[in-house]
Amino acid sequence: MDISTIAYIVIVLLTSVYAYSKWSYTYWKRRGLEYLEPEFFYGNNRDLIQRKLGFGDHFANVYNNLKARGLKCGGMFMFFKPVFMPVDLDLVKTIMQKDFDHFRNHGMYVNEKVDPLTGHLFNLEDEKWRKLRAKLTPTFTSGKMKMMFQTLVACTSGLETILRQHSNIQDPIDIKDVVSRFTTDVIGSVAFGIDCNSLEDPDSEFRQFGRKIFQLNFVRRIKGLIAMALPRQILVMVGYKQTSPDIEEFFMKAVKDTVRYRESNNIYRKDFMQLMLQLKNRGKVSEEEEASSLPVGQVEGQFMTVNEVAAQCFVFFVAGFETSATTMTFALLELALNQDIQDELRKEIIMVLEKHYGKLTYEAIMQMSYLDKVVHETLRKHPPIPGTPRVCNTDFKIPDTEVIIEKGTRIHIPFQAIHRDPEYYPDPEKFDPERFNEENKAKRHPFAFLPFGEGPRVCIGARFGLLQAKVGLCAILRKFRVTLDEKTKTPIKYSTNSFITGVDGGVWIRVSQL
Repeated sequence: MDISTIAYIVIVLLTSVYAYSKWSYTYWKRRGLEYLEPEFFYGNNRDLIQRKLGFGDHFANVYNNLKARGLKCGGMFMFFKPVFMPVDLDLVKTIMQKDFDHFRNHGMYVNEKVDPLTGHLFNLEDEKWRKLRAKLTPTFTSGKMKMMFQTLVACTSGLETILRQHSNIQDPIDIKDVVSRFTTDVIGSVAFGIDCNSLEDPDSEFRQFGRKIFQLNFVRRIKGLIAMALPRQILVMVGYKQTSPDIEEFFMKAVKDTVRYRESNNIYRKDFMQLMLQLKNRGKVSEEEEASSLPVGQVEGQFMTVNEVAAQCFVFFVAGFETSATTMTFALLELALNQDIQDELRKEIIMVLEKHYGKLTYEAIMQMSYLDKVVHETLRKHPPIPGTPRVCNTDFKIPDTEVIIEKGTRIHIPFQAIHRDPEYYPDPEKFDPERFNEENKAKRHPFAFLPFGEGPRVCIGARFGLLQAKVGLCAILRKFRVTLDEKTKTPIKYSTNSFITGVDGGVWIRVSQL
């Protein structure tokens, strides 16, 4: 093949790609929906792809653009793919709850055969999701939270030890690192029954792999872009693997070793793994200790495979340690900036604990109403997950319009943008826990606060995440005052290195013992 022929083929290919992109970018115009004008290749995501903005800030810009034009919804493009964004909260409610059956799935990549850790509750779809959700729901009741509570409290001693050391030498702390080690120890113990010792050893295996999951290096960014750009059928056909081999090997081994040991020795522990073993061996969660896990040889049928158990433990670990650590970090940041709020919260913590003889109990946490407001305002201003995807699974006509969202269309619901909308939260940059008193909550649209999502796919572990963050904050604030160190860049900027909301340069604080 001579050079002129090759050049001709290249020109034809490039011309075809360009023509296809121009036609693709007329999609929303052809549907009769207003949209943001895209640019070649990037669609509307140049700043996101080039890491000039994080996920939350990027989609907030889209939301604010559409809302400024007086629109209740609009279109955008992720590369060449059309994406629908609801702006009106009644429409958000329609998608997430009222007409949920049209928008059941997140549209994430799942390949349980090749990539077993992708087969977890957040990713699963349709009937498989529904059945697993029904099985897992009893594992997150208030009774189960009480069962795991002492495990949470036990991990606070290591947290207090570290803060006391920093208080004595008066050096600044990267508080996200410290509270991430705390939540890693909690989740490691609760989900895997393993003492991770991350607070004592910052380089423990669980902490190393916890960090690695959220580190977006060049290879992982490329893999993420491939997953977004290519149809799932192609990814499955070529055996695409999203999970890094070392991460998969570590977590699969941790779960399999724990399952094997507990079933061989009929070990019972009050943790998430125990509940998973009940589901695996009995198909349901039981209240009785005797109905824990059956010894090997007595198992008549397997209701969940070990790979399925591993996938659920994996997502519980990933979601549980990082989002709670993020919530605690932003809460401490805001409390350091608002000493009056910190004083009021500490007063409540001490007063309630005195009623419980100085012991941090489940009942004591439930009685701390101001703590609840502080945590909710933190989640309002800095939601750890800045938004959620959905996919339309059957054609849907948008109420009061002639626009039809076609089957297969991706949808993005921008939590961060909604939480910062002055229509729902006047002076949204102000940190004000009283936004969450009963009177103010009653005035707002119920879908104006979405840190855990809403509807049938609301985060199943929300109760545990809140409890973990509250226990950690209590342990810190009852004994220490936190102030902001000058190493913290203010005003803060969100990091562009992770989907989870983080602070560029970190949050550095100083602690002093009371």
